Amino acid sequence: MVNKVSDAEFSEIIKSNDKVVVKFYADWCGNCRLFAPKFNRLSEKPEYEGITFLDVNAEKSPEARQIAGVSNLPFFATFKDGKLFSSDFTSKEEVVERLINAMN
Repeated sequence: MVNKVSDAEFSEIIKSNDKVVVKFYADWCGNCRLFAPKFNRLSEKPEYEGITFLDVNAEKSPEARQIAGVSNLPFFATFKDGKLFSSDFTSKEEVVERLINAMN
C-alpha cells in the first residue's frame, strides 16, 4: 500500500521505518500519473513486505523535496535507517526495483 504524506509526516515516517521508498510527483506531471499504478503494484509485492511506500507531492512538500534532493519528476528516493540511501528520476519500473533491491 502506498501512503500519501506531506512535509508534516515525512521526517517522522522516514525515521520510524527501517526501509522507505518515496515517489515524488506533481499533479501536472503526466509520467507521474502513468507510473502511479506501477508503484502501487510494487508496494503489494510479497518480497517488498516490510518496506514503507510513500507518495509525496513535490510542489506541496518543499522540505521533503530538499531532503531527497529532487531534481526532476517523477523522482524516487530510498531511505534506510532514517538516512537517504539512493535516488533517481525515472519512469522505468526496473530502475525503481533496482533502487528498492539495493537496500537489502
